[in-house]
Amino acid sequence: MKTLIRRLGGVALVLAVVYSCASIGHLEGGPIDEDPPRFVEGTPAPGSLNNGKRKRISITFDEYIKLDNPGEKIVISPPQQQQPEVKASSKKVIINLEDTLKANTTYTIDFGDAIQDNNESNPLEGFTYTFSTGDRLDTMVVSGTVLNASNLEPVKGMQVGLHANLEDSAFTKLPFERVGRTDSRGRFAIRGVAPGKYRIYALQDADQNYAFTQPAEAIAFHDSLIVPAWERRTRMDTLWRDTLTIDTVMAVEYTHYLPDDILLRAFKEKVSSQRLARSERLTPKEFSLYFTAPADSLPLLKGLNFDETDAFIIEQTTGRNDTLHYWIKDSLVYQIDTLQMSLTYLYTDSLKQLVPRTDTLRLVSKQRPKTEKELKKEQEEKEKERKRREEKGEPPLVETDFLTVDVYAPNSMDVYDYITLTFAEPLAGMNDTAIHLRHQVDSLWEDIPFTIERDTLDHKVYNFLPGVDWEYGGSYSFEADSTAFHGLYGLFTDKIKKEFKVKTPEEYGAIFFNVTGADSTAFVELLDEKDVVVRTVPVTDGKADFYFLNPGKYGARLVQDTNGNGEWDTGDFARKVQPEEVFYYWQVLELKENFELTQTWIIKDRPLDEQKPDDLKKQKPDEDKKNRNRNRN
Repeated sequence: MKTLIRRLGGVALVLAVVYSCASIGHLEGGPIDEDPPRFVEGTPAPGSLNNGKRKRISITFDEYIKLDNPGEKIVISPPQQQQPEVKASSKKVIINLEDTLKANTTYTIDFGDAIQDNNESNPLEGFTYTFSTGDRLDTMVVSGTVLNASNLEPVKGMQVGLHANLEDSAFTKLPFERVGRTDSRGRFAIRGVAPGKYRIYALQDADQNYAFTQPAEAIAFHDSLIVPAWERRTRMDTLWRDTLTIDTVMAVEYTHYLPDDILLRAFKEKVSSQRLARSERLTPKEFSLYFTAPADSLPLLKGLNFDETDAFIIEQTTGRNDTLHYWIKDSLVYQIDTLQMSLTYLYTDSLKQLVPRTDTLRLVSKQRPKTEKELKKEQEEKEKERKRREEKGEPPLVETDFLTVDVYAPNSMDVYDYITLTFAEPLAGMNDTAIHLRHQVDSLWEDIPFTIERDTLDHKVYNFLPGVDWEYGGSYSFEADSTAFHGLYGLFTDKIKKEFKVKTPEEYGAIFFNVTGADSTAFVELLDEKDVVVRTVPVTDGKADFYFLNPGKYGARLVQDTNGNGEWDTGDFARKVQPEEVFYYWQVLELKENFELTQTWIIKDRPLDEQKPDDLKKQKPDEDKKNRNRNRN
């Protein structure tokens, strides 16, 4: 009987285990952990003094932790020339400093939000660890924001550093003395600062030496000296009895550090060093030269195995002689497998002077021409196809190669727009009698005059402008015969026909800005939802007016065009020239059909870091991304 009971008990136990594994029910795991790790202890102790030899820092927390992107988020000040070892182990963060510790110096380790609990990834925000190698702990903090000078985007991951040496050369020759790094909002805080006077700079440090030594590095500098200070402030803290009931509201004094509103506008200087960056020949009929900076004149090209006289059509697609495309006119030249030439151009020498330099180039086409065997096989296949069609009584296959052309003539044409043709190669000729622009009047199509303008930079682009204004709501047709356009290499375009209607006034809206605080040379750029320029107008008598706008959402950016050249200009550190100022209208405007919006715009009515609308920013705050991911999960 006992044996039977044991067996039955064993069977029951097995069935219970199987049922618990296979049954579907509610898993009660308790509330999700949303608390970050909590600091327990550290070695050396936080805030300790006279720690002149211990280069290993161990910090313990109350739960298992991990580090999120420590190389980017953890900032050690003074900056370390040798990369320190930073790792998470169980409930600890271990840091091994490789540099020799400086005497009488406060060391701060700013973790940002790199420390997270191991399970739910809850970050410990703003955790900073501090100790001193001397008998004093420096506690001052300076903080602010770094924005891209051209578009007021927050700049993430940029170093911001201080120099007590007030000479300009300190930024280019010495590493920062204290350093911080910008977060996803462009905000930075430099901690452990001693009383004194400082210069402050921002640096996108490509070579990780904490100094501005590479011309291509983005930088920012402040015109005024930074003097750290502090003051006592009071805040109201609320104690809650439960989630709905307030227990006590207390006034709490705390120390606030200044300045806390430093604004740095980051920019890249113009590269002034002139050299030939690269040359390439993608097809037998064209080769390109790319220079690192604009030039006042074209380079001098001399053919070594061909005659360069009137041999090319040259495109200057940027208009600055830094990107040049050479289209070879003579078939005897472009059939040469390797073009050999000498190229004389202005080159920046070691003394930063422009001097003539001559290089020898050998340009081989990357597009391999067909071999005689391949051409013969292709011809045989065509002959075989011709005989097959002949035997079956099918019409012969007509093969015609046409010059490729892209026609811009939208079905719904804007009243200010025009027709544009972009060809695959430069034209050798054009028969304008074979081109027609017609307007439908009642049921008849009538020819209207037009003008043809070749683009001044890209010789493959031609604009066709009506000789009279488009008629609102009018129907038009653009037509070209197959003999109208003749390409440089013998091909003609196929027939072209595009019909379109011009929009009516009721399909448009308008935006008018009344601008206060702008220079007489300022201009306003109207932007789409992606912060891309749609149209530009000058500020005239305090007004920037945009007519004939399609319905949609628009932003606006104003440029204080100091030199009046019609474009935004960057800064120059050596000459202490800041980049031209940029301001944003503070909101995105939604424009509807047949509406007019009039907006008052005082360009300095709010700080720069509060001007650009969030909808236009590409650099989104990390916490917003985390919230979106959490909601998706």
